[in-house]
Amino acid sequence: MSMNPVAIQIQEEFIEGTAMRLMILNGPNLNLLGVREPHIYGPTTLAAIQASCEDFAGFAGAQLSFHQSNHEGVLVDLIQSARESADAIIINPAGYSFTSIAILDALKAFEGPIFEVHISNIHARDELHRHSKLSSAVRAVIAGLGPYGYIVAMQAALQAFGKLPESLPAPIRHGPR
Repeated sequence: MSMNPVAIQIQEEFIEGTAMRLMILNGPNLNLLGVREPHIYGPTTLAAIQASCEDFAGFAGAQLSFHQSNHEGVLVDLIQSARESADAIIINPAGYSFTSIAILDALKAFEGPIFEVHISNIHARDELHRHSKLSSAVRAVIAGLGPYGYIVAMQAALQAFGKLPESLPAPIRHGPR
């Protein structure tokens, strides 16, 4: 039985209105993934990460905005805009992890959950790259999983709102009980 066009439009508008809105932010030099220090960050490009995140968002019925900037003020503006346009933020602040009080302050003004992602395990790196100033403002830090860390962060954000797809097994949707 097929639905009439008006019912389909209403259903699509309802889904769009209730879909989880995720904003993924990427900091400086992440546009060079796949080229810059592949022995640390691997061969995967930011475009490949974005495509994978878009695929997962489509599977999960989530809306995704994906950004990269080498400029601190642009990232601050995006975080501030997320107060109106996103339910959760996933951020790989890259080099700003260790220096940016401006990004820290902007994150503190966001009321939804924030997930910090690092492709490498920053805790196993040199002293300069070991302590993120931003971690105090986030719900969780995902480090060392490579590009898959973005998908794990998306799962965590969706799980926080009970929006993981029912087609996933219960242990993935709910975790231990």
